[in-house]
Amino acid sequence: MTDAQHAPLVTAALEAGEGILRLAPNWVPRSFLHPGRRLKLASRDLYALGAHRGGIDERWFSSTTPAANEGAPPDEGLSYVVHNGGRFTLKDAIASHGERIIGKRLMDAYGRWPCYSKFFDNMGPIPHHLHQSNAQAALVGQQGKPESYYFPPQLNATGNAFPYTFFGLEPGTTRAQLRDCLARWDEGDNGILDLSKAYRLRPGTGWIVPPCILHAPGSLLTYEPQWGSDVFAMYQSLVEGRCVPWELLVKDVPPEHHQDLDFLVAQLDWDANVNPQFKASHYIEPIPVAATGSEGYVDRWVVYGGVNGEDIFSARELTVDPGASARLVDPGASGGIVTQGRGRVGNTTLDCPAYIRFGELTEDEVFITEERARAGYEVRNTGHEALVLLRYFGPGCCGDGPRIGDHLRHS
Repeated sequence: MTDAQHAPLVTAALEAGEGILRLAPNWVPRSFLHPGRRLKLASRDLYALGAHRGGIDERWFSSTTPAANEGAPPDEGLSYVVHNGGRFTLKDAIASHGERIIGKRLMDAYGRWPCYSKFFDNMGPIPHHLHQSNAQAALVGQQGKPESYYFPPQLNATGNAFPYTFFGLEPGTTRAQLRDCLARWDEGDNGILDLSKAYRLRPGTGWIVPPCILHAPGSLLTYEPQWGSDVFAMYQSLVEGRCVPWELLVKDVPPEHHQDLDFLVAQLDWDANVNPQFKASHYIEPIPVAATGSEGYVDRWVVYGGVNGEDIFSARELTVDPGASARLVDPGASGGIVTQGRGRVGNTTLDCPAYIRFGELTEDEVFITEERARAGYEVRNTGHEALVLLRYFGPGCCGDGPRIGDHLRHS
């Protein structure tokens, strides 16, 4: 569909939703992981894209970033707006109505919605890996990927097999030790986790993960605001008895360096990985935006503090009591997903499903446009339990928000 063809549909959707767009569920498989079964996707549909593609263990939100999966169709990972029986990608909508949807500032700076978020949901841990920096990713025509984690309590009634995440490397680890792990790749377990440290994960908390830092995410269902890229490099050769192919280590490395162990070691930000105060530098807990509990709602920062001092993305969790409503004015556009309850945002229904068939349209995901966010909107709880809405923001929306470590002052 050309811009001229879909532009009227975008306009109609924006007007009907009064600046709020309904999005369809956006499912993404990973061939090297084991689905954790907490995404509410029907069990019979976990392999709806074919067993050769792997199980569906991710749902992406408000994404204009394609998934870098081998054998994937070109629109895998792209979110679709649905309106009046029709559908078009959020990417195409922004291409034709960018200033209205994400604002002039982001369009001038990036020409796109530059971030996205997801739930990732696995039965066990993910291999120890990193995401390249902008400079490193540029060598293969990509962008780097900082990311963040928040563990929604509503979706973590069970922690699955390993609710611990390894971060970085133990202080005192040498580059030679890491190089030796890579040299032993084909011997089974290359022992990289012997050089790292695991932190127990707790629902309702989170972490900030800059590029070039090793991490092996554990088995809590994770909400993950991040930059709009899908670059990574796996440094662990064996996970729960499953071999990790070398190709996943060098997927986003220039071909001439695919066997260059020194180059692969140099991808790490060494000082950040061996930081003896790693948790203090990266761990976060929710902080209320304002004291509004007496009004029947609380909006909390759940991702904040920036990445290496830069405000790249952030996220809030809104909780509205039964029968109450919240009047919000946000600093920018956001992608929203409901994790509990039912209600309305503006004139758009919100309803958290208990069970989703692949291809089914739900009423739990929206995109709140820049013009509506700044003009203000109401979120009303029409159900009998708390309504909980996660929403993530793009660059420059948390400048006056909390910093990493500020949760200690709110304890």
